[in-house]
Amino acid sequence: MEAGKTSNVAPCERKDFGKALCIITGASKGFGRCLAKEISALLQPGSVLLLVARSAEKLQELEGELSSQRNGLVIRCVVADLGQKDGVGSVIREAKKTPSSEINSLLLFNNAAALGDVSRFFRSFTDMDDVDEYLSMNVSSALCLTAGILQAFPARVGLQRSVVNVSSLCALQPIPSWVLYCTGKAARDMMFCVLAKEEPELRVLSYAPGPLDTEMQVHARTYTADDNARKSIMALHCEGRILTCEESVGKLMKVLLKDDYTSGAHLDFYDL
Repeated sequence: MEAGKTSNVAPCERKDFGKALCIITGASKGFGRCLAKEISALLQPGSVLLLVARSAEKLQELEGELSSQRNGLVIRCVVADLGQKDGVGSVIREAKKTPSSEINSLLLFNNAAALGDVSRFFRSFTDMDDVDEYLSMNVSSALCLTAGILQAFPARVGLQRSVVNVSSLCALQPIPSWVLYCTGKAARDMMFCVLAKEEPELRVLSYAPGPLDTEMQVHARTYTADDNARKSIMALHCEGRILTCEESVGKLMKVLLKDDYTSGAHLDFYDL
């Protein structure tokens, strides 16, 4: 059942995201890093940009770059493994350092994800620990982090809260030898559909960014076990049909600023 558009929040096109707390997981590279750069220019002075990733070095590099370009933006970094309970808790604790009364916008981007072992087929996944570890990082963490942030920043007049799930076409279409990734993305999409139904005042979006020029894409075309799937992925690269992160992030920013999407919807780069 499709999540419906909220009836008590009128869509409104904005020029920026106001004075915000913006949280981005998986911010150290690829889509997340590009997202941090692009959205930093759309946050008003006094906003807090909370960057989360496992690599301290890459986060520090990004923090330095943004700090030199964005006066009035507070940048905080959390080095965390979101596959662990302590990692999720550390992000929530850091977010709580920003009083809700000091912001008028809350943005949470659930971007962190792993491709998983695509060199194996379904029948080889007999070890529950392998599967549980993947789902903990890619599904459980997104649920628990989002729930914790929403509890810390409850609905109130004057605060717009938006949750973005970085999704994939794989949430809708199966790819042989990608059982973990497809399962994780499908689970996350449904999870956020439920959230949109339960809390209609929220703005919830699952955004599939398209095939991106990232390390994950290189890994996919190198290690995918299924011959047909691997050849299709390689063709995207050889034919120049891979998107830059900047192209995809730019389209996402337009969607969020225009703010007329159906809450809980899955939107693909190519559908916009």
